[in-house]
Amino acid sequence: MRAAAGAGAATIGRFYCWRFLVTVRTRFVLIQTSHAGNVGAAARAIKTMGFDDLVLVAPRWPNLLRREETIQRASGALDVLANARIVATLDEALDGMDHLCATAMTPRDFGPPTRTPREHFSRWLDDGLGATQGLIAQPVQSSEAAVPHPAQRLPKQPDASPASVERFPEGIAFLFGSERFGMRNEDVYRCHVCLSIPANPEFGSLNIGAALQVIAYEWRLALGSFLLPGSTPHNAPADAAQVAGMLAHLQESLEALGFLDPLAPKKLMPRLNQLFNRASVTQEEIHILRGIAKAVLQQSAHVKTAFQLEVGASARAEVKAKGQAVAQAKAQDIDASVSASPAQKLD
Repeated sequence: MRAAAGAGAATIGRFYCWRFLVTVRTRFVLIQTSHAGNVGAAARAIKTMGFDDLVLVAPRWPNLLRREETIQRASGALDVLANARIVATLDEALDGMDHLCATAMTPRDFGPPTRTPREHFSRWLDDGLGATQGLIAQPVQSSEAAVPHPAQRLPKQPDASPASVERFPEGIAFLFGSERFGMRNEDVYRCHVCLSIPANPEFGSLNIGAALQVIAYEWRLALGSFLLPGSTPHNAPADAAQVAGMLAHLQESLEALGFLDPLAPKKLMPRLNQLFNRASVTQEEIHILRGIAKAVLQQSAHVKTAFQLEVGASARAEVKAKGQAVAQAKAQDIDASVSASPAQKLD
């Protein structure tokens, strides 16, 4: 069994506020776990959410971190297993943590309040609640993690009132009991909250790896989520001048198409203006729309030029045909005069 080495390498989520800086160390604690696969699944689950601090308390097997099933189920999270610690007591696992979250399917008759993860985390992050007002979440991740972006706030919960605001923790630990018995009451009683995932009441028993994944996901949302693969930063919105310029360009193209009568425009352009205002178009979208208008004008000019050339060619052909007809008529008159008989000439 490996001895505990201080607080370990904990992932830190940082919250930047205009007045102060709060750091939150995040730790996941498995108590008396017995299945190697669950330890590997737990390592993979926390790594996918950008965390890396895993502690095992008195596991059933002393070599649980090195078992083949553990390594296979970790599937790419071997660094988390390498940093994981095995300790003999829960007190050692909770060193440096000041906010403890138990996990349970059903609430206890006595003990800490039972809340869903999202409900509990929103008590710190809700807009306008005491010292957390104006808080913007931006996590700092390990070197393997993706670059984060500002968090999407958790929705306001019904009981998130100033009276329910709790002190922001410096270190938060999520505790998971054994596969066979769950968490002991005495371990639940020492926690600040009992987190319960709102699952099917008729079948709400989750595997430890699955439950840990859900809670790690909710905590990641609270700290600040990652950019989706392939996503791009939000494009700047277009200002009023850009929208007006685009509308003028669009009006010119609609007139060229014959769709808009400039002498009787009615309310077409104001309606289009309202449409684009509701759409909250971005600068990039303005460029696209103006590109379309430019292409329409170019194509309209091309059609107009081709039509004019065709009309000119038709007129020239008509003039030429008339000239040929006149020449042919004159030639026929001359031929008739030459072939006339002498008697006709004397007459």
